[in-house]
Amino acid sequence: MPIFRHAQFETSIAKPSALPLPDGPEIAFAGRSNAGKSSAINTLADHTRLAYVSKTPGRTQLLNFFRLQCGARLVDLPGYGYAAVPEKIRREWQGLIEEYLCTRENLAGLVLMMDARHPLTPLDWQMIGWFAPSGRPIHILLTKSDKLSRGAAATALNQVRGALKQYRGGERLTAQLFSSLTKTGTEECERVVGEWLGVET
Repeated sequence: MPIFRHAQFETSIAKPSALPLPDGPEIAFAGRSNAGKSSAINTLADHTRLAYVSKTPGRTQLLNFFRLQCGARLVDLPGYGYAAVPEKIRREWQGLIEEYLCTRENLAGLVLMMDARHPLTPLDWQMIGWFAPSGRPIHILLTKSDKLSRGAAATALNQVRGALKQYRGGERLTAQLFSSLTKTGTEECERVVGEWLGVET
């Protein structure tokens, strides 16, 4: 059974002290603003508006928790790198994201969204740098791959995988192509996360 299907919204938090009890493994989803994170989550969950809550005004700085049927949680992190956000708010987001990624003991892995046309930006590397030292896996979804030709998409994937291999701890960093429009890569992502959780997909 697909891991993410039938996910249910559980809670939103604005500060680390409000985190829910760690009563099951969690999979964090992160990405630059406009990288297609909400669309990817909705596609994986087979739900057109599951991640809509993170788009509503005033809620974009929150961590949104969704309970999966297998007992784990999907955690939707605020998009990073959005230039129109005031610096003070951006710093608060950064602190919340960094503390969650670095201290949450039941966090099983990070799914990191990047636009296939513009992967591995300095902010993406910063996110990897926060999380990789934990020893937990990072799986990169190169989103919007349908906007590239097949050859260009394959080249982008190979370049990203090559760069990750050079990174310290690169054996825990994986990448794939993904498209919310064509649903390309859905099964591959399910398989990777299923391995993290010990759940058959």
